Amino acid sequence: MTHITRHWVVAVALWAVAVGSTAVHAQDFPSKPVRILTPFPVGSGPEGLLRLVADKLSRTWGQPVVVENKPGGNGFIAIDTFKRGAIDGHDLILLDGVHLSAYPHLFKKLPYDAKVDFEPLLPLFKTYFFVTVATGSHYQTVAELIADAKAHPGKLNYGSWSVGNPVHLGSALFESITGTQMQHVVYKETNMLYAGVANGELSFALGTNATAGAMYRASKLRYLAVAAPKRVGAFPHVPTVGESGGPAGFEVSGWTAVVAPSGVPKAVADKIQRDVQKALAEPDVKEKLASFAYEPFVLSRPQFNAYIQTESTRFAAIVKKAQVTLD
Repeated sequence: MTHITRHWVVAVALWAVAVGSTAVHAQDFPSKPVRILTPFPVGSGPEGLLRLVADKLSRTWGQPVVVENKPGGNGFIAIDTFKRGAIDGHDLILLDGVHLSAYPHLFKKLPYDAKVDFEPLLPLFKTYFFVTVATGSHYQTVAELIADAKAHPGKLNYGSWSVGNPVHLGSALFESITGTQMQHVVYKETNMLYAGVANGELSFALGTNATAGAMYRASKLRYLAVAAPKRVGAFPHVPTVGESGGPAGFEVSGWTAVVAPSGVPKAVADKIQRDVQKALAEPDVKEKLASFAYEPFVLSRPQFNAYIQTESTRFAAIVKKAQVTLD
């Protein structure tokens, strides 16, 4: 055997070992309990859906899949815990789309690098935001809301649960597009926010059916319109913002992402993505999605990464137009 041939044989052998070890690694995953961190509080829509998916994964993998809530701090508490966790896929995190696409444009300094620290695997869902008002509100259309805001600059208000989330950015964009001036009121959490709408503390607030649905079902607030390209299937009677006399094509949407640490083995990432997609396709999970008016959002990893970049570009424009800055 020549010197060159020996090197070639060794190289092939090393490649075979590497491929084989990767395959075995993916086949054996998970070898211990899996933890999924989330910045969403207990009882929220995304958290409820995640727990159902985690239960499906536990059965598929034969290992406990534990959801650990780390709310607060713009999600930075959950992200910090995640960054200090396992890098082999046994620690995952559910992030809001703003963490990956909006915050890099809002904060001058972030405790993470969205392009370096994360490996986005797939979205769990996409959802659109409704313009919510108190049941007894005199606003019957978005046009009436805009007219009142223009007639009384700075007098109307809207709320959100933090600065820089889709509700805040969407409302600020609404102000900018309609040429109105309103006050932004920050609440500690979503239940307090929509109670504020219901009792008349707020003129309106954007909310999904997952966050505002309890108050809606209790007939304490109304959905004036939906900020979507077309009417939402679960609420065919609710017009779009454009149909209600507001800006045509006005859209405020949200999505969540299952994220692994950067550098997780590709075969493991593929397995997690495949098994989560399988869980999302099960009838009871589909029913849970529909109950929150969440829409299935099936994308391959390359498609999802391209979508995140598109969202990042969109949010950059929103932040610039609405002149929103943090720190």
